[in-house]
Amino acid sequence: MEQYRWHAVADARALQQLAIETILAGAALAIRERGSFHIVLAGGDTPREIYRGLCKAETDWSAWHIYFGDERCLPSLDLARNSHMAAEAWLKHVPILPLHLHAIAGELGADEAAQQYSAMLHTVGDFDLVLLGLGEDGHTASLFPGHDWGTAPGAPDTLAVFDAPKPPPQRVSLTAARLSRTRQVIFLVSGESKHRAVAAWRAGKNIPARAIRPEAGVDVLVESALLASLALPDKQGEFKCN
Repeated sequence: MEQYRWHAVADARALQQLAIETILAGAALAIRERGSFHIVLAGGDTPREIYRGLCKAETDWSAWHIYFGDERCLPSLDLARNSHMAAEAWLKHVPILPLHLHAIAGELGADEAAQQYSAMLHTVGDFDLVLLGLGEDGHTASLFPGHDWGTAPGAPDTLAVFDAPKPPPQRVSLTAARLSRTRQVIFLVSGESKHRAVAAWRAGKNIPARAIRPEAGVDVLVESALLASLALPDKQGEFKCN
């Protein structure tokens, strides 16, 4: 199967609508075939309106299980927490069972939170859907250029990050290997600031987003303007934006 499938949309609103439709279709299929739907959420600004749109969905919320691709090590109610954003935009407005909401306890610090989340994931099989974003430097989740992405054989499910290049420095991230253990991956790519990262990805540069390699391939929902050609230095190795 083709490793990367690029789905161009007109603008951010079209991306949000396509994402909502794709998520709900994936949920319906998983619930019909396996009785439950296990989804990993992305943080950042791009998914916020998608999550708000999901509040109106008609689905069996009792079958949904929510996980997070990464988290900032901040107090549990800090506005910058991915779990807080998702709760305010969506999760607290729908009847998902509390036991099915699996937040990363970033308030415990990177080491302890990573260990706890890894222990919880040990009982979880392949995800049904993983949502991911793309940073200006090509990072995804909290897997940054120049850092360990968790791609080696036997890589753990989680990584404790202590020196993230953007604040806060302490984070917890699922590894590329664990994020790839899923039936579907959707990247959500919106905003002019992502132009160089998209160009680097499509040019085959070694950015963290390329480390996500599920057997079924990757679907990238992207604003069409970001697919316009952009000259990049002919340089091997990791992509770094100016």
